[in-house]
Amino acid sequence: MKEFAVIQTGGKQYLVEEGALVKIEKIKGDHKVGDAVTFADVLVVDNGSDTTIGDPFIKGAKVMGEITKIARKPKVTVIKYKAKSNYFKKRGHKQPYFEVKITGLK
Repeated sequence: MKEFAVIQTGGKQYLVEEGALVKIEKIKGDHKVGDAVTFADVLVVDNGSDTTIGDPFIKGAKVMGEITKIARKPKVTVIKYKAKSNYFKKRGHKQPYFEVKITGLK
């Protein structure tokens, strides 16, 4: 069985393993494709024979990755409408995300 970890970033938790591509919320700061990122908020690490669970995070555990893509998800259209009152609002939103390739678990 492969080694895996559960990390927390952007208010969400992700199950990751080495070599996996993960779409995460945009990280604050000036990042470019090819930049290395480190996730220090590791909740669970399993190496196949031993499982470590954090309280809430594991001290000293890190997950390293590399940004492979910076993009935005498809547009979500929000329409607010009230009949017979001349009220119509149409808004669109494209959520930004990073695609990260996991390069290592420590």
